[in-house]
Order: sequence, then structure tokens, then C-alpha cells
Amino acid sequence: MTNLVKAGPLPRYYQLMEIVREKVRTSAWPPGAAIPSERDLCEQYGISRMTARQAIVELVHDGLLYREQGRGTFVATPRIAQHLLSLTGFTQDMRSRDVQPGAKVLTVEMWPADDAAADRLRLKPGSPVFRLRRLRLADAEPLAVETSVVSFLGCDRLLDDNLAEESLYHLLESKYGLVLDQADQEVEAHSAFGEQATLLGIAEGAPVLRTRRVTYDARHQPVEYATSVYRGDKYTFYTHLRRHDDSS
Repeated sequence: MTNLVKAGPLPRYYQLMEIVREKVRTSAWPPGAAIPSERDLCEQYGISRMTARQAIVELVHDGLLYREQGRGTFVATPRIAQHLLSLTGFTQDMRSRDVQPGAKVLTVEMWPADDAAADRLRLKPGSPVFRLRRLRLADAEPLAVETSVVSFLGCDRLLDDNLAEESLYHLLESKYGLVLDQADQEVEAHSAFGEQATLLGIAEGAPVLRTRRVTYDARHQPVEYATSVYRGDKYTFYTHLRRHDDSS
């Protein structure tokens, strides 16, 4: 038994958290592995059940662990992170993290733009646009449901492209000569219901991240309006913020 330090600058639940983090970091406890029960942790480290539970709850909230009722607590698969300062497509984003991207095409069609898409793409409602819905995969696991509405002269030619295997952004740039320059993106917390939950393989009501993105070409003309729903347990967005001193 390895007792944790009682009289020290760090509370014992935090010391246990650091031990668990180190075991996960060094792959002593790999993703999907069950961690010892609260009782076993108490016996191994000479702590109370409350201390062990507090450490586990904190690590579950941090996304390092997850619980399954009746089964125990397990090491979570690391989340995929996307930097909000760079304009990248899903395929490029996954490959940059050594994750194998994939896609299952759900719908591909020419479609009359609804009010939301028409407003974002600066079109009249009902204007014909290319609409693509895909289930996006990361290492063969469902990660996101993505809907892309694309508008440019000749966008109907996208119907002939293999969008289950090819990157939409790569096609737009390499085949259709569009220079994708910048985008506006919104991110909000949401819950999965209905078809989304089924496609993503999660329970109804599970947390998801919902995004809306408008991508512009070099002339600042909107090309794509994309809405996506990402699994909240598999994906995270991050950015770097710098404070500007405006006190003077």
C-alpha cells in the first residue's frame, strides 16, 4: 500500500488525480482500460472512499475517464482537438493529427436553399445549391454529422464527384479553382436527439458540439454554409487568446 501525503500543499484527492493522469499518460492504463474500483484505490493509497470518489468525479468531468453504469470506470479515448484560428477541412484536420478520416455519404443533391442557407450564402430563398450530408469518421468511429451547402457557378458538377473518399475543400480548390480564404464559425453546446444520436452511436440527450460555418473565397464571396454536430465526448475546440491593454 502506498499512502498519500496527509500534511502537504496538495490535497490527497489531487495527489490521486495526478497518479491517475501519469498512469494514463504513460499508457500503464490505456484507452478503454478499466481503472481500479474506489475500494481498491482506497486500500492501495490509504485514503477514504470520499477522497477516491472526488478524484474520479473530477477526472470524469475533465474527460480523462468515463463511467458505465454497472460496469465501472474506464480510461477515455483522447479527444480530437481543432484549433479555431486555422481554416481546415475535416480531412486535413484529421490527417494532421495522425487520425484516419472517413465519410459515409447520407445525402447528395441539388436543393432549393432554405432561408438560413440563403441568408448565409447571400442568395434568394429557393436558389439551387449543392447540398451534401455526410457522417464523418475518425479511425472508423463516428465523430460528426456534417451538412455542407455549396454555391458557385457550376456547383451541380459536384454531383459526379466521389465525396465519400475525397475532401470537399480539396476538390473546390484543385478542381473548381476556388481559393478558400477565410471563414466565420459559431460553436454552441447542444444535445443529440433522433437521427443524429443514432448516426453518432450515442444516447439521446448526450452532449454534442454544434457548429455553423460560412466559408469565403479570396473575393470574400460565400462559397459554403456548413452545419455540423460533433460528439461531445470525442471532440474539443481550442484557441489562444491574447489580452490587449486598452486602459490608456
